[in-house]
Amino acid sequence: MPKIRILPEVVSNKIAAGEVVERPASVVKELVENALDAGSTRVIVEVEQGGRRLIRVSDNGSGMTRDDAILALERYATSKIETDKDLFSIKTLGFRGEALPSIAAVSRLTLVTNEDPKEAATEIRVEGGKILKVSAVGAPQGTQVTVSDLFFNTPARRKFLKSVSTEMGHIVDTVDRIALGWTGTAFELFSNGRTLRRFSAESREDRRAVEVLGLDDPRHLKAVRFVTEDLAVGGWVVPPVETRTTSRGIFIYVNGRFVRDRILQHALMEGFRERLVKGTFPLAILKIILPEDRVDVNVHPTKNEVRFLRGQWVHDQVAAAVAKALEARRPFSYLPKADAHPKSFMFREPQALFKPEPMQGAPETLSKTAAFSTAQAPLWDNSGIRSFSVIGQFRHTYIVCESEEGLMLIDQHAAHERILFEQMQHRSGLSAQRLLVPETLELGFRESRILEKWLPALNTLGVEIEPFGENAYVIKAVPAILGGKAVEPLIREMVEKAAEIGVAGSFKEPVEHCLAVIACHAAVRGGQALSREAMEEIIEKLYACRNPAHCPHGRPTFIRWTDASLEKAFFRTL
Repeated sequence: MPKIRILPEVVSNKIAAGEVVERPASVVKELVENALDAGSTRVIVEVEQGGRRLIRVSDNGSGMTRDDAILALERYATSKIETDKDLFSIKTLGFRGEALPSIAAVSRLTLVTNEDPKEAATEIRVEGGKILKVSAVGAPQGTQVTVSDLFFNTPARRKFLKSVSTEMGHIVDTVDRIALGWTGTAFELFSNGRTLRRFSAESREDRRAVEVLGLDDPRHLKAVRFVTEDLAVGGWVVPPVETRTTSRGIFIYVNGRFVRDRILQHALMEGFRERLVKGTFPLAILKIILPEDRVDVNVHPTKNEVRFLRGQWVHDQVAAAVAKALEARRPFSYLPKADAHPKSFMFREPQALFKPEPMQGAPETLSKTAAFSTAQAPLWDNSGIRSFSVIGQFRHTYIVCESEEGLMLIDQHAAHERILFEQMQHRSGLSAQRLLVPETLELGFRESRILEKWLPALNTLGVEIEPFGENAYVIKAVPAILGGKAVEPLIREMVEKAAEIGVAGSFKEPVEHCLAVIACHAAVRGGQALSREAMEEIIEKLYACRNPAHCPHGRPTFIRWTDASLEKAFFRTL
């Protein structure tokens, strides 16, 4: 008896359905995307028992004729592509011709559609993939798909569904994601007859962004805008005054399609570099638009993953656009009061601060590592200057300041870290200390190719690494200020992360990580007493920084209370 056999059609259809229909939310996603491809301006989603009992998606799109409706239930039947060349220039959300037949294979499905409101609509009833009845009915233009008893004929799949509330949560997330990407379309979501979501068609996309992100203050939204001939990056980011412990607040779209792409998420995090505390994630909505032939969306059945023709270039442009949006506004204004204290900003205690001398003319290799640092914002915003005075130190760790903007508490160590970090970004190099016993570093093939590109940049920091056989390297020197600390784990972590996300051409990350460590060791410590002049100089130099609000590790350098917030806390507003 032969070991190889052809599977029956009913089995192969269920296998195909398993790739597309993971849970009720998958059904909602596929049906809503079909509605959008049909040009719908209004989509209604109705759900019962978290999608187990019923999912109904109604739209006012173009609809289908009787013959097209019957063909749409056949596997690999689609109106969206004709030749294999079309697979490399996808212009629609759906295109595989798998959604409807896959859903119908594991449910009881009813399709009602009408292309011409002057003619009768077509109703098709399907059970487990078998067409039971085709009839003419009355219905307006558009399409309505009703999916009942999902996984009724695959009890093993139904058994693995989560609770009703969990599955409903996935459906809500799905509708939110699509609604963010298609702000010109109205969406409604009902669960057991109760309205959960109602999005009207918006001409202003930021309104829907505020609603979905749940922002307390819509002014926190910072617009991302970058346009070239081959790429457009738009959307919004929220400064780290609001963050999340997971990536659920990140929404990334490519040509209108919500995606989970490692390169784009890394680019977003790169744009937030030095602003986020480790383990936190930003709130962001990014919309990337590029020619269809520059991105491959046909890499996964659920179409949640994409592949770019120029992944590294797209990554760098997105990261730069995000960084620029976050740098667009100064986080506080600074102008010392003339009569508050002497204007001298010289340090009276030589041990108070380590202050490297500014150096001109950074070398080419190092300037590339600070690609997002070159465009400095104006140091003084004359329209928003506020008088300011130092009140003193709290526990020799925090600088207490008074200004017309309110009360500020500045972390002297974090603030000085930021100052030194940005000063060192423009230095020509750091003194190196040769190791008595060189460290060896063994890497995989991809990681080794990445490190090869980083060697010149690392050398400017005093990290001397030489090839030592195939995929092996020897570390001969480290920055003097890092004497006694292992550099090998740092280098290994950086190259492995770069290899994992597929962004191999950038050496900005390891360079700036080294600079951050150096700045931390050199900065004034918490618990160290400072003169008034030293405190003033920290604040003056902090305000001149590109990113004064955060230390290189993402911690805030200051916190602020406005007059209104203080009055509210003391019930003075009642």
